[in-house]
Amino acid sequence: MSSLQIPALLRPVIALNGWTFAMEIWMYATRLPVFSRLKVADDNTRTRSDLDRLTPPSVRWKADNYNNLFEQPTQFYAIALAMAIARRGADNPVDVKLAWAYVAVRIVHSLVHVTSNNIRRRFTLYVLSSGILAVLGWRGAALVF
Repeated sequence: MSSLQIPALLRPVIALNGWTFAMEIWMYATRLPVFSRLKVADDNTRTRSDLDRLTPPSVRWKADNYNNLFEQPTQFYAIALAMAIARRGADNPVDVKLAWAYVAVRIVHSLVHVTSNNIRRRFTLYVLSSGILAVLGWRGAALVF
């Protein structure tokens, strides 16, 4: 019986997914107390913008970041999975390092977003993660085309 070789490129995919769940927990841990004080569960006439005006910024940042983790990172998931499939489990150390770098930068971006929300720092991290993702995308395209 042969053992199944798990591509190393899948580890950063799972790590970023785990981080997204951690952000979801953090978001609910901060939002639910605010929403229960506002009694929004009993008021179906409130819009999201109403709730945003009533929610402290430091609480909104967690929700905003959670939503961000469903934007650009979806490209990362697609590219990393496509590359893992195309390589048939054969790891490329450059791709794996790029994937881990992407995940690390996204985690730091999240932490900046939900703690200080320093726009300049966030933007720098976003541009860095976009660059890493672009390189991964280019490498993925070179692999499959």
